[in-house]
Amino acid sequence: MERQSGRRAFSRREFLGVAAAGGFGAMLLGGCGGGSSSGATSSTGSGQSKAKKNYRIVLIVGVLGDEFYTTMGCGASAEANKLGVDLKIQGPKDFDPSEQTPILNAAIQSSPDAILIAPTDKTAMIAPIQSAVNQGIPVIAVDTTINKTDILLAHIGSDNFKGGQVAGDALAKAVNKKGKVFVVNVKPGISTTDARQKGFEAAIKKYPNIQYLGAQYDNDDPTKAASITSAVLQKNPDLAGIFGTNIYAGEGAATGVRQAGKKGQVKVIEFDASPTEVKDLKKGSVDGLIAQHPGDIGRLGVKMAVEYLDTKKKPQKKNVTTGFTVVTRGNMNDPNVSKYLYKAQC
Repeated sequence: MERQSGRRAFSRREFLGVAAAGGFGAMLLGGCGGGSSSGATSSTGSGQSKAKKNYRIVLIVGVLGDEFYTTMGCGASAEANKLGVDLKIQGPKDFDPSEQTPILNAAIQSSPDAILIAPTDKTAMIAPIQSAVNQGIPVIAVDTTINKTDILLAHIGSDNFKGGQVAGDALAKAVNKKGKVFVVNVKPGISTTDARQKGFEAAIKKYPNIQYLGAQYDNDDPTKAASITSAVLQKNPDLAGIFGTNIYAGEGAATGVRQAGKKGQVKVIEFDASPTEVKDLKKGSVDGLIAQHPGDIGRLGVKMAVEYLDTKKKPQKKNVTTGFTVVTRGNMNDPNVSKYLYKAQC
C-alpha cells in the first residue's frame, strides 16, 4: 500500500478513471497462482465465462502511483475484460481518508453496480462506505479493511499478521538472531500495516538476543523513511536490521542504509515487491521481500462482485485470504516467484 508517488502506474493520469471493458528462501505461503483461477476463490462457484449484464464496477485504490495498487488494477482489469464488465479505477494521490472520501462519494453518485475499495483508514472510512451500502451498492474491501466488517460484502487481502511474522523470522535469520532492530511503518490506523507490525513484534519476541527499538512512522513518504533510518543509525551505529512495512517504508529504509554507508551491514527486510525494491534486492541493499499477490486480490474482487450481482447470493466465505511469497536474491528469477513481482504498468 500506498503514498503520493510521482511514479507512473497505468500511466498515472490514465489510471484515474480508467475504463476497462473487458524459513527464508523459496517459500511460497498460502498463495493463489498469478493469473490462474486456482487457490483462493470467491466460493460461490458459479464459474461463468461472462457476466449476465454489462455491470459497472468501480475500484478505488488506496493511492495512485503505488505499484502494489497498479498490479491490483491490472488483475482487476484482466478479469473485467474476461467477464465483459466495465471497470473504472480511481484513487487519491495521497493515502489519506480525507482525499479518498470525496472520490468514494462521487462514485456513489454515479450509481455503480458494485464498489471495490482499499479503505485508507479502518475507522474514518466506515461512514463513507456505509453511505454506499445505504444506497444499495455492494462493497468489497480489497487489501485494507474497516473495523465494521459486517457492512461489507467481503474482504479480500493478505494475512498481514502472518506476513509480519514471516518478516520477523526472516530478519532474525538475516541478523543471526542478535542485535538491534526497528520498524519503519506508515501511520497508525491502517489495518494492513498495523497487523504487519504486530506480527513482526510477535515473532521477534522469540529471539532473546534481539533488542527491538520500536516503530517509527513515515506517513507513507520514502524520503521521510530514509530520514528516520538515518537518524536511528546515527543514534544506534550498531543497528543490525530494519523491517519496512510497505513499499515506501522499505524503499526509504534501503536509501537511508545506503546513505549511511551501511549496505550489507544493516539487514533490511521489506514488505511488497516494487520494481525499486527488486532492484535494491539485486544490488544487495535489501535482503528479502515479502511479496503479496495484489493481482489475485484485484482479480478475485471483480470475480466475486460479478458472481454476487449475477446470483444475489452472498459469498459463503466473507474473508478471502490470498498468499504472499518470500523473494530473495537466490530465488527471484524462479518463474514461480518472479510472477509475483509488482508491475509499474500493465
